[in-house]
Order: sequence, then structure tokens, then C-alpha cells
Amino acid sequence: MAVTLKSVIQRTPANREILWIQSFTVAWMCIECSTSLLAARQARSAALLAFGSDSSVELLSAVVVLLQFLPGFPLSEKRATRFAAILLFTLCGVVFLSSAIALSYRIPAESSLLGITVTALALLVMPVIAQIKRRKARETRNHALAADAVQSATCAYLAALTLISLAVNALFHIRWFDSLGALLAIPILVVEGRRAWRGQGCGCV
Repeated sequence: MAVTLKSVIQRTPANREILWIQSFTVAWMCIECSTSLLAARQARSAALLAFGSDSSVELLSAVVVLLQFLPGFPLSEKRATRFAAILLFTLCGVVFLSSAIALSYRIPAESSLLGITVTALALLVMPVIAQIKRRKARETRNHALAADAVQSATCAYLAALTLISLAVNALFHIRWFDSLGALLAIPILVVEGRRAWRGQGCGCV
């Protein structure tokens, strides 16, 4: 008999909760990623591009953890955690490149109500998701889930930076502040990427 998603979810309460939170994360990140990248294109915003790129990385990270719990996708915790770390390092490159181009070519970022809205919502949603993932990572001793919690927490951090950058640009028309906000995200991404690569996650397992 084929193993269905429903039967997998019903195996253990812990796995069921992890599957539901990862499924919600995937759905939310699809919306967040597409919306922020659209806003980035409209406003020519490096900060929004960085935030949208982070959303795509978080989406991939959530899918990796989700596949770890599904049959037919043999994925070890170590491999999943390493993949999450690689995604974080990839994000660093995207953030730096987009910000450097914007600063070098003096590409002015426009105000974006759509960008402000999506980053404000992310700032409310992502800390809650990160906290739930940390709790489940402690209970299950799952390092891949802990690394994914780092991704969610990083997304919230970037949402805050992006929101500040967009607000300053909208209120005071300081165009370069957009790229500065994106560059400020790089140090924490490097630190969290190294932690994830070593299997430390968010320090909660």
C-alpha cells in the first residue's frame, strides 16, 4: 500500500507538528518571495531584492526539512543542515552583489508601499515561526530543523532592516540607505551560515 502524506503526519505528534509548520512556512514564503521580488523590481530596491532572495532561500530550506520527513526522500539531518548553510552563504553573495551594483551605478530606489506592507507582515509572522521551530528542534533533537529556524529568524531580521530602509527612503528620500540596509544583513548571515554548517543551528539543540 502506498504511503500517503496523511499517514506520515499521523506517525507521531512531533512529526505532525513539524510537517504542519513546514507546510505553512512553504505557503507563506511563496507569497512573501513573489511579492517582495515584484516590489523590488517596481522600486529598483536592493534591500527588497535581498529580502526577496532571502525569502527564496527560506522557501528552499523549508522544503528541504519537509522532504526529510517524507518517505521516498532519504535525506540525512547532516546533509539537510549543510544544504541550509550553503543556502545562507548563497544569500550573502546575492545581497552583496545587488547592493554593490546599486551603489556603484547609483541606482535610485523608489518608495514602495507594497514592500513596506510585505516586510511589516513578515516582521510579525517570521519570529513566531522561528520560535515554534526552535521548540520543536529541542524536542526532536533535529539539527536541520534548528538550522531552518535560523533561516526564519534571519528572515525576520532582514524584514526589520528592509522595513527601516524603506521607511527612511519613503519619509526622507535618502536613496542610498536602501543599499546600506541590505549590506548590514551580511555579517549575521555569515555567522549563522557557519553555525548551520557546523550543525549548531540556532544553539537550541
